[in-house]
Amino acid sequence: MKLICIGHNYREHILELGNQIPSEPVFFLKPDTAIFQRNHPFFYPNFTQNLHYELELVLRICKVGKCISEKYAHTYYDAIGIGIDFTARDLQFQQQAKGLPWEKAKGFDYSAPLSKEFVPKEAFADINNINFHLEINEKTVQQGNSGDMIFNFDQLIAYVSQFMTLKTGDYIFTGTPKGVGPVAIGDKLDGFLEDKHLLSLRIK
Repeated sequence: MKLICIGHNYREHILELGNQIPSEPVFFLKPDTAIFQRNHPFFYPNFTQNLHYELELVLRICKVGKCISEKYAHTYYDAIGIGIDFTARDLQFQQQAKGLPWEKAKGFDYSAPLSKEFVPKEAFADINNINFHLEINEKTVQQGNSGDMIFNFDQLIAYVSQFMTLKTGDYIFTGTPKGVGPVAIGDKLDGFLEDKHLLSLRIK
C-alpha cells in the first residue's frame, strides 16, 4: 500500500506559496508509516518549528492498473475521503533551496491522518463539485472544492499510472487548496467532507 500525494493542484494555493502553476501533475510518495492512528493524539515533531496542515480529498484505489486511460480512470477508485498532509515547512524550504527531495519534510511518521470513513463515489451528485473544509479550534481555516483542481481525479489517475502501478488499497491525496498554515500544541483539528465530520485530532 502506498500514499501518492499530488502537489500544486490548486491555483490559489500555488500562489500563496510563491510557486509556478505546473503543466503536468506533480506527485510524491509517503510511506505507509505516515498513516496516523485515529483517536490518538498527534505529537508535534521535535525536528520542525513550522508544522503546517494541508487538508485534501483522498481517493481510495479499488483495483490494479497500469497505464490507465483517462476514459477508464473512474473505474479505478471506489470511494472518497479526506486526509491531512502534514508538512514540516521549514525543512521543505531548506530542501527546496538545495534542490533536494522533500521526504523528510513530508513523509515522516504519522504525517498522513486519514478520515475515519470513505464515502462511496456514487453518493456524490457531481464528482467535480465536492466541498471540504478544515476547522482548527472550531474556526474554519481551509475550504476547497474539487471543481477548483487544475487536474481532476481521472487525469491524476491516468498520469500517475504511467509511471507506477496502482494497487488495491493505495490512496491518492489530490492536492490542497489555499489557506494552509501552522499548527500549535493544543490545537484541535476537524475535517469535513461536505457536511460529514470525518476527521478529528489534537496536537500534543
